[in-house]
Amino acid sequence: MSVISVIIPAYNAEKTILETIQSLQKQTFSDFEIIVINDGSIDGTLELLHSINEPRLKVFSYPNGGLPVARNRGINHATGEYITFIDADDLWTPDKLADQLAALQEHPEAGVAYSWTAFIDENSEFLYAWEPIYYQGDVYPTLLLRNFISSGSNILVRREFIDAAGRFDPELKSAEDWDYYIRLAARCQFVLVPKYQILYRRSSGSMTSKVDVMERYIVAVTERAFQQAPEKYQELKNQSLAYTYRFLSQLCIAHVMNYQGIKQASQKLQKAITLFPKILLERQTIRLVLKVGLMRLIPYQFSRQFTRFLGKLFPDSSTKDLAFRN
Repeated sequence: MSVISVIIPAYNAEKTILETIQSLQKQTFSDFEIIVINDGSIDGTLELLHSINEPRLKVFSYPNGGLPVARNRGINHATGEYITFIDADDLWTPDKLADQLAALQEHPEAGVAYSWTAFIDENSEFLYAWEPIYYQGDVYPTLLLRNFISSGSNILVRREFIDAAGRFDPELKSAEDWDYYIRLAARCQFVLVPKYQILYRRSSGSMTSKVDVMERYIVAVTERAFQQAPEKYQELKNQSLAYTYRFLSQLCIAHVMNYQGIKQASQKLQKAITLFPKILLERQTIRLVLKVGLMRLIPYQFSRQFTRFLGKLFPDSSTKDLAFRN
């Protein structure tokens, strides 16, 4: 029996699965099992997995069930005292498992450890990383407001709290990670490893480019979370929705590169401001207002160039020049 079970849902992941496995093989902590759930892949994913010489690797194939179902199947096969997840296109720095495990061992009151996330492109090149955050302990109200964990390839969880929180919701096609983190936070404390250890891959085909789908499911998760939240947290609901619509506005600009995308971005940003007017006081909102307004007034390509200039005057919450690989 291994100390940690690493669960990888894989669907048509032939382009990235080997690099993901390699990032696990480089971990400085070695007592873990790798459970890959081949979720009905129809490309060369399974053949590549069978070509890997790795005794800790266990591959289980099922008909396609979607990401939450694949993760649940992985949990059912897991034998470790701790469980963690990584998507088949993401990467970890070599110290991720060692540091998160040490954090939980040093804080027996905590049930979940997490690290900071950086974003990479399809070629594994660094894109950006959000400004560091330092939420620890009882993070339940903070997670009601926003998903600061950033990705599904992050948390390390004591098995007892996986069992207490239940399984990922198979009905969710997006925001299933946030839904699960909220349920965990209602049951245990979180501890932070203050390092950028998760490399989340952004690609044109990723879920973050499917704005309408994300909106539907994020709003559904928000509604359910506040239905279950204590009365003292109900006043946070509009603020939570405002952060959601600001995020969706950013996605519209990033992924729908035409006038319709700009129009949608403007509508979602206006909704955010209506829900929680104080959001206008935040630097991230000010920058987005300037960008959307500019894009509505001048041709798209020129506005893209000019907003780069504005970015120097009103920098976003990103961290540059990070060193990830050892």
